[in-house]
This record gives sequence, C-alpha cells and structure tokens, in this order.
Amino acid sequence: MAVAAAEGTGDSRSWRSLLYNQQLRQFVYQALTVIFLAWLIWYASTNAAQNLAKANMTTSFSFLNGRSGFDIAQTPIQYSSDSTYFRALVLGLINTLIVAIAGIITATVVGLLVGIGRLSHNWLIAKLSTVYVEVFRNIPPLLVIFFWYKGVLSLLPDVKKALSLPLSVYVSNRGIFMPAPVFGAAVWIVPIAFVLGVVGAIVYTRWANKQQLATGKRPPVLLINLGLIVGLPLIAFGIAGFPVTFDVPVLGKFNMSGGTVVGPEFLSLYMALSFYTAAFIAEIVRAGIRGVSKGQSEAAHALGIRPGLTTRLVVLPQALRIIIPPLTSQYLNLTKNSSLAVAIGYADLVAVGGTILNQSGHSIEIIGIWMVIYVSLSLVTSLFMNWFNARMALVER
Repeated sequence: MAVAAAEGTGDSRSWRSLLYNQQLRQFVYQALTVIFLAWLIWYASTNAAQNLAKANMTTSFSFLNGRSGFDIAQTPIQYSSDSTYFRALVLGLINTLIVAIAGIITATVVGLLVGIGRLSHNWLIAKLSTVYVEVFRNIPPLLVIFFWYKGVLSLLPDVKKALSLPLSVYVSNRGIFMPAPVFGAAVWIVPIAFVLGVVGAIVYTRWANKQQLATGKRPPVLLINLGLIVGLPLIAFGIAGFPVTFDVPVLGKFNMSGGTVVGPEFLSLYMALSFYTAAFIAEIVRAGIRGVSKGQSEAAHALGIRPGLTTRLVVLPQALRIIIPPLTSQYLNLTKNSSLAVAIGYADLVAVGGTILNQSGHSIEIIGIWMVIYVSLSLVTSLFMNWFNARMALVER
C-alpha cells in the first residue's frame, strides 16, 4: 500500500511539474493561438467564397488591367482616363507617400522646436508652445483638415487677383503656381554626382570618427561633407552645361497656364497632418529631454558651454533613446491619417481605390490591396526606425 501511495504521489508531482512548466505552457498557448487564427481565416474565407458564389461574383485581380475611365487632378506621374486601374492605384500610392513623407519631415521639425520651446525659460515662448500643443491635441484631425481647406486656403484671392511673389510664383485659392523645371538630356550626371557625394561623405565621416578616437582630434567634417553633397552636384551641373530650363506660369483670362501647381487639397492635408502630429511629437520631445539627468546640463554649463549648444550637443543626443520609440508611432499615425484625404478630394490611395471599387464592384480585392499596402508601409517605417534607434543608442565603454 505504501509503495502504491508513493507511486501515486510521484505521478501527481510529475503532472504538476508539467502543468506549471513555463516553457510548456508558452508552447501550448502559442499553438492554441495559431490554431484559432488558422480556423478564423479559414472560416472567413469560406464564408466570403460562399456569399460571392450566391451573388454570382468571382474574386480576381484581372480587373486591374481594365480602363479606369476617370481623371485625377494630382498626377505626379503620367496618367489619363485611358490608363488602367492598376496605374491609378499606383498614382494613389505615390500621392499617399508624397504627403506622408513631406508631413513626417515637417512634423518632426515643428515638433522638435515646439517641444524645446515648452521647456524654454522665456515665458512667452513657453506659453505659446503650450497653447499650440493643447489646442491641436484636442481637435480631431479631420476638423484640422477642414480648417486649412475651408478656413484658410479658400479665403485666398481667386486666380484673377492671385498674389504675385518673387521668382514667378503666384498664390490663389486654386493653389500655388510656380515655374516647372524642364530638364535636358545631360541632367543624368547630376544625380550620379549626388550619390557619389553622399557615399563619399559617409566614408569620410567614418574615417574622421576613427581619427578622433585614435588621436583625440576631429578633422573638419561639416564643410567637407557639404562640399561633397552640395558642391559636387553643382560642379557636375555646370559641366553638363546647366541642362535645365523653366516653364513659367502665365496669368490668362480665366486661369494660369504653364508651370506647375500645388493644389489646395494637398496643401490643406499636408499642413493639417504636419501641425496636428507635431503637437504629439512636441510632447514626446519634452518627455525625452526631461528624462535626461539634470546633472548633464549642469556639467556642460560648468564647462562654459552655452545653453543652446548644451541642448544640441549634450541633452538631445541622450534624449533620442527615449524619443525615437514613441516617435515611430506618430509617424505611423500620420501615414494612416492621410486616408482622410478623401474628405477634401485629394487623390490618395483610399480615394482612388474607393472610386475603382464603386466602378468595378471588386470590394474584397480593393480592401485587400489597402490592407497589404498599409501594413507594408507600417512595417517598413518600423524597421527603419528600429534600425535608426539601434544606431543612435548610447554605447557603454
């Protein structure tokens, strides 16, 4: 009896050890999650296929080769109503990337300045920065877009009374008209020179860093890099015989002719997303600076470093390890918020896809394309920011 009891106790202990084994539980939970997701995808696809069969509809992407039949106002690439649905979607994606990249750059600069301004010892700058953050953070982005579109740009004078700026630039409620460059055949030399200059600047900067670590003296980097990145393309541009002319806009009887125009739809979306996202970035910057030990600034001041240089050379490099991770989320939010462009008629990916969906009736395919593209953009942005975060991380010696 004692032996049997001992064997029973041993079996119960083995079962308990398996039950409380953390690695085993993690494997079981993950396996169950994968099985559930696989079942959910199978159920959704089967249900969709049955409903499509009942409606005599088929799923196929062959419709992308069909004629689009509609015009698009914002065309950074060649497009007409005779182009295919596929080219229309590519155009919408390019428009989305343009407004997203331009908005990210502007929001980062404005957010950095406002975030530093909130910590300024100047009372007026600090209060104005606070008001900016509190106002934009508490307004929906769609209302900000309407504010710029209806409350600012639509109040500009019409084309007949367009504001004339230097360099043949005109501003009206139809957008900003400016000269359009017309490049010659030899202009290909300039981008090649620019790429070579960037590569040379990277190589020289790495060499300068090694020299600084070895000797304690840093060779001049800024002027050399400017010469490589800016000077080398300018020299190539001159050697090629300045192969560029400008198509200047001319004020006609009813509208502008010639040149290029940046429409109010793009301007309102770009300004709204930039200033809206900048308010959130400003708080991230302020939190990152607050996260740096105050002793760092005091030590820099004790060495006689001016406050501006202290912020730029001592505080901000250390604050980046706090700023970059949440900054990635704001970049993703700005990219996804660009889909609000449909409210003002800007031809982004969602607006163009919606038109194609209404004409072709292929809703599942269009929604699938939206999902794949936005997921891809988010993953690419996250991978780049993770790489940048790893590069900017402090290395302990």
